Amino acid sequence: MPTTETAKRAYRRRLNAGGEQEVLIRLSNNTVALIDHIKKRHNLRNRGQVLEYENSARELLKLFEQRREATQQPMT
Repeated sequence: MPTTETAKRAYRRRLNAGGEQEVLIRLSNNTVALIDHIKKRHNLRNRGQVLEYENSARELLKLFEQRREATQQPMT
Protein backbone atom coordinates (compact mmCIF):
# COMPACT_ATOMS: atom_id res chain seq x y z
CA MET A 1 0.00 0.00 0.00
CA PRO A 2 1.49 3.40 -0.97
CA THR A 3 2.34 5.90 1.73
CA THR A 4 0.65 9.26 1.85
CA GLU A 5 3.76 10.96 0.45
CA THR A 6 4.03 8.37 -2.33
CA ALA A 7 0.36 8.92 -3.22
CA LYS A 8 0.88 12.71 -3.24
CA ARG A 9 3.88 12.41 -5.54
CA ALA A 10 1.94 10.12 -7.89
CA TYR A 11 -0.98 12.57 -7.92
CA ARG A 12 1.35 15.48 -8.76
CA ARG A 13 2.97 13.46 -11.55
CA ARG A 14 -0.46 12.69 -13.05
CA LEU A 15 -1.43 16.37 -12.88
CA ASN A 16 1.86 17.40 -14.45
CA ALA A 17 1.49 14.80 -17.20
CA GLY A 18 -1.92 16.29 -17.95
CA GLY A 19 -0.41 19.77 -18.22
CA GLU A 20 -1.69 20.99 -14.86
CA GLN A 21 -0.29 21.90 -11.46
CA GLU A 22 -1.85 22.24 -8.04
CA VAL A 23 -1.25 25.57 -6.31
CA LEU A 24 -1.97 26.58 -2.73
CA ILE A 25 -2.45 30.31 -2.18
CA ARG A 26 -3.43 32.49 0.75
CA LEU A 27 -6.14 35.08 0.02
CA SER A 28 -8.06 37.61 2.07
CA ASN A 29 -11.64 36.79 3.04
CA ASN A 30 -12.80 39.59 0.73
CA THR A 31 -11.03 38.03 -2.25
CA VAL A 32 -12.50 34.60 -1.48
CA ALA A 33 -15.96 36.19 -1.21
CA LEU A 34 -15.44 37.80 -4.63
CA ILE A 35 -14.34 34.47 -6.11
CA ASP A 36 -17.42 32.81 -4.63
CA HIS A 37 -19.63 35.56 -6.06
CA ILE A 38 -18.14 35.10 -9.54
CA LYS A 39 -18.45 31.30 -9.19
CA LYS A 40 -22.14 31.60 -8.38
CA ARG A 41 -22.82 34.15 -11.13
CA HIS A 42 -21.25 31.94 -13.81
CA ASN A 43 -22.71 28.68 -12.40
CA LEU A 44 -19.27 27.17 -11.86
CA ARG A 45 -18.72 24.08 -9.68
CA ASN A 46 -15.59 25.18 -7.82
CA ARG A 47 -13.28 28.13 -7.18
CA GLY A 48 -10.58 26.75 -9.46
CA GLN A 49 -12.94 27.09 -12.41
CA VAL A 50 -13.21 30.82 -11.70
CA LEU A 51 -9.53 31.14 -12.58
CA GLU A 52 -9.95 28.99 -15.68
CA TYR A 53 -13.08 30.77 -16.93
CA GLU A 54 -11.73 33.54 -19.15
CA ASN A 55 -14.09 36.37 -18.17
CA SER A 56 -13.82 35.54 -14.47
CA ALA A 57 -10.05 35.50 -14.62
CA ARG A 58 -10.11 38.95 -16.22
CA GLU A 59 -12.36 40.23 -13.42
CA LEU A 60 -9.97 38.90 -10.78
CA LEU A 61 -6.89 40.29 -12.50
CA LYS A 62 -8.59 43.69 -12.74
CA LEU A 63 -9.39 43.56 -9.02
CA PHE A 64 -5.83 42.56 -8.12
CA GLU A 65 -4.45 45.39 -10.26
CA GLN A 66 -6.76 47.93 -8.59
CA ARG A 67 -5.70 46.72 -5.14
CA ARG A 68 -2.03 46.84 -6.09
CA GLU A 69 -2.38 50.40 -7.35
CA ALA A 70 -4.26 51.43 -4.20
CA THR A 71 -1.52 50.08 -1.96
CA GLN A 72 1.19 51.87 -3.95
CA GLN A 73 -0.43 55.31 -3.77
CA PRO A 74 1.17 57.59 -1.18
CA MET A 75 -1.00 58.47 1.82
CA THR A 76 -2.04 62.13 1.92
